[in-house]
Amino acid sequence: MLWIAWKMLVGNRVKYLGIVFGVVFAAVLIAQQASIFCGLMSLTVSQIRDVEGPGIWVMDRNVQFVDDVKPLSDNDLFRVKGVPGVEWAVRFYKGIARARLEEGLYEQMILLGFDDATLVGAPQGLFMGSVAGLRSPDAVIIDDAGYRRIWPGEPYRLGRTFEMNDRRAVLVGITKASRTFTSFPIVYTRYSQAVLFAPPERKVLSFVLAQPMPGNDPTDVCRRIDERTGLQALTRQQFLWKTIDHYLQKTGIPVNFGITVLLGFLVGTAIAGQTFYLFTVENIRQYGAVKAMGASNWTILVMVLAQALQVGVVGYGLGVGLAAVFGWVVKGASRLAFFMPWQVLAITAVAVFLIVIVASLLSIRKVLVVDPAIVFRG
Repeated sequence: MLWIAWKMLVGNRVKYLGIVFGVVFAAVLIAQQASIFCGLMSLTVSQIRDVEGPGIWVMDRNVQFVDDVKPLSDNDLFRVKGVPGVEWAVRFYKGIARARLEEGLYEQMILLGFDDATLVGAPQGLFMGSVAGLRSPDAVIIDDAGYRRIWPGEPYRLGRTFEMNDRRAVLVGITKASRTFTSFPIVYTRYSQAVLFAPPERKVLSFVLAQPMPGNDPTDVCRRIDERTGLQALTRQQFLWKTIDHYLQKTGIPVNFGITVLLGFLVGTAIAGQTFYLFTVENIRQYGAVKAMGASNWTILVMVLAQALQVGVVGYGLGVGLAAVFGWVVKGASRLAFFMPWQVLAITAVAVFLIVIVASLLSIRKVLVVDPAIVFRG
């Protein structure tokens, strides 16, 4: 019977392709928009992921996400160091600086400063220069995307200079860095140098980066830091999700993408449902013939669901594949934020499954109540 159902389905190629098109349209739109949404969320936490080494981030209790910097007192560093279970703790600066370039132009930059002695948090993906070069006076490292933005069309060259806060900065390295949500160039330097490049403030310490002692649960160490210092301590993973949660709750990004995904689901369901219903009406005699041969309603139901499942598998495969190709092509050409984790594939699969189930339910009643005698009517 399943073979008969498949032959009926592909017998009318126009109707078959129409049903598949509705599912493909929905799958493409859902997978594409969900992947762009995931890409945007990954940009919001890129700088947390790029800081390798420390397992704990300590910050002001009111900080809501990574760019919500509320400066700490220098004494907070020593208070964190004194908490049982903390192996080491270092300073970390994060802020926005304005750079004056050689041509007299100005550019906003993300300024990151890490511990002078240990260089914890220094970039790892350098392809020109070295982190050791930061020991030199006024030395900075810049990300490659920022370099191309500041000096478009020019070859990579170390030794370039620009000014921040009326102080000279000398380029000693170029690194690969994850894209940020703001897309500003990223400048790395030592903490003592960063506070000179930054606008003057009474407090300049942005975060304290800490590492729990071996054998200590990072979550327990965070709780001790909270209790003893009154600060907010989060593991790296907790800080990632806290930042993402902020953008989910406080911005319109989820609503905008959610509406697009819902629209794709509704349009796909409408196209697939209407076409599947017309397909069923045109093949009602064939279903009647199957019933006349002794097939039960359960067998007919299985035939219809098998047809819907086959359409769903084909539409899902084509839709997800087209969305992935779109992301691969456009991401390289326009730096589109596109990230397709397995969760996107799972969500798209569930949506496609619901679409084909709804489409089959719209026509299944007409099949179940068909009179076998219809085969013998003129």
